Amino acid sequence: MKHQTLVAALALGAQAANAQTHLAPRDNTGGGITAAEARPTILLIHGGFVDGSGWDGVYKRLRKDGYKVMIVQNPTTSLSDDVAFTRRAIDESNGRVILVGHSYGGAVITQAGNDPRVAGLVYIAAFALDNGESVAKLIANPAPGAPVPPILPPREGFLLLDRAKFAASFAADVEASRAEFMAESQVPWGLDALNGVVTEAAWKTKPSWYLVAKDDRMIPPDAQRFMSKRAGATVVETQGSHALYVSRPEPVARLIAQAAAALSVAVAK
Repeated sequence: MKHQTLVAALALGAQAANAQTHLAPRDNTGGGITAAEARPTILLIHGGFVDGSGWDGVYKRLRKDGYKVMIVQNPTTSLSDDVAFTRRAIDESNGRVILVGHSYGGAVITQAGNDPRVAGLVYIAAFALDNGESVAKLIANPAPGAPVPPILPPREGFLLLDRAKFAASFAADVEASRAEFMAESQVPWGLDALNGVVTEAAWKTKPSWYLVAKDDRMIPPDAQRFMSKRAGATVVETQGSHALYVSRPEPVARLIAQAAAALSVAVAK
């Protein structure tokens, strides 16, 4: 499939081989590393129009299973700012990490994932960009008949979704009152984030996993399938809207735990 096909498939106002390389945590004791000690910290990165609070269901499930989890509250002002915020969180983690990105958060982890402490990437209905790509570049020409997200014209360099249409496009399977709250509490998404270009796609050298949301009306499922295949990701598909990390946290947490377990076993051997 040519690049133009991907551009035509994307509706959001939107193959490289995967080298299985991992950075082992430092062992200052002179002893071996147990599977529990090898567990990476999980960093959850939100996308545009929302903040990190939507990860609460995923966070609770992972914490219950004994994982260390951090929520990265990116400002979504520019890709460079968001990558810098994510890297500060990586610094705070004191060891190996898995980066998990939803939607535009996928662009963030694709760039930030080049940090040597990042062991793997998990994309949740997200943009797995290639070198030289931006979200804006991929969403420029939606396919005829494809659902077009209700993005309002920019104001002072920032974008919002039409509040009246937010639920249907972004959170169709989220409980109505929560979807309404998400619409009213939107975080403006910066044009510099939309136009930020990935210079080095981390999935080219890091293992990745991808959860396709089969009912997504922001990033079409076919576009998600293309990006995940291109990244050489381990792919799982499930029913769910673009906000499935809110509405269906169980399959999201399950895939993240699967990634964490695979990376932990690899280090513990």
